[in-house]
Amino acid sequence: MKTSNPTRRTTLAALALSAALGAVLGTAQAQDAYPAKPVKFINNFPPGGPSDILARSVAAALQETLKQPFVVENKAGAAGNIGADQVAKSPADGYTVLFGIDTTFTINPHLYPAMPFKPTDLKPVVIMASSGLLLGVNPGTGIKSFGDLLSQGRARSLNFSSAGNGSPGHLAAAMLGNSTPVKTTHIPYRGNTPAVTAVLSGEVDGGILATPGMLPHVQSRKITALAVTSARRSRLAPQLPTVAELGLKSLEQEVLYLVMVPAATPDAVVRTLAKGITEALQRPDAKERLVKLDLFYEGQTGAAAAQRLTDLSARYGQVVRATGITSN
Repeated sequence: MKTSNPTRRTTLAALALSAALGAVLGTAQAQDAYPAKPVKFINNFPPGGPSDILARSVAAALQETLKQPFVVENKAGAAGNIGADQVAKSPADGYTVLFGIDTTFTINPHLYPAMPFKPTDLKPVVIMASSGLLLGVNPGTGIKSFGDLLSQGRARSLNFSSAGNGSPGHLAAAMLGNSTPVKTTHIPYRGNTPAVTAVLSGEVDGGILATPGMLPHVQSRKITALAVTSARRSRLAPQLPTVAELGLKSLEQEVLYLVMVPAATPDAVVRTLAKGITEALQRPDAKERLVKLDLFYEGQTGAAAAQRLTDLSARYGQVVRATGITSN
């Protein structure tokens, strides 16, 4: 006996609804199951720096809590653009994640005439931490205070090293030259360590660089520290004034350590990552590591994190235009 058309239509509709519900439930289950396979963390700067140390620390904690391997790979180059581009072009499924610093998104777009990706191709999972930089000089310069720096910088151009074009130290040196009578010449190096070594050896006059790399040499009196660029005093060198305390708030600069994923990554996956990372950073060993790296915990996610990056990008864009610095 033939099935009547109304009955047939009802049956087909029920099957279609069942399939649709199954697809929705399957997607939800897949997201709930995240991660179901190994996750790759791409750090877009060289090994051994603060972002790399943070990435490996968080990876170890997530591997323990989420029961999947979390592997860190370093893809340095072009001030972070190479690693960020790899993540931007990866599937938006949470299995390729960027660990880095804000400059890839807040400085590079103003510095590079062409970028291999758009900053909007990625979105923040969490801003993990922030830090300032330490302004230090070689003792051979005879500079012992910020006042001395201003005096010498009026008389001659001072060479400042940085971790590379577009790095926080590059921008900081440009800001110093733009906001004070100090004449600066920027000397880029391949990473923070060789930039510190250049200050230590007297190859350059000074640098505005990550505090942990400078501090051992400050303590041994092989580098003279003058100030920090953070809004708060360094926990590793609390005796140093902030630039705002010296009357130069315009020189304030922070480095944000963040995690990014492709913009189309499902919100459920982003929430799982954000929760796991923030919990990892609250562990006693992680808190101790943040202090040793001179980092302040932030924990900003979602719209708040995105707005902070937007505001910072607008400020740094003004600095780049005012100073005329380039990626070359």
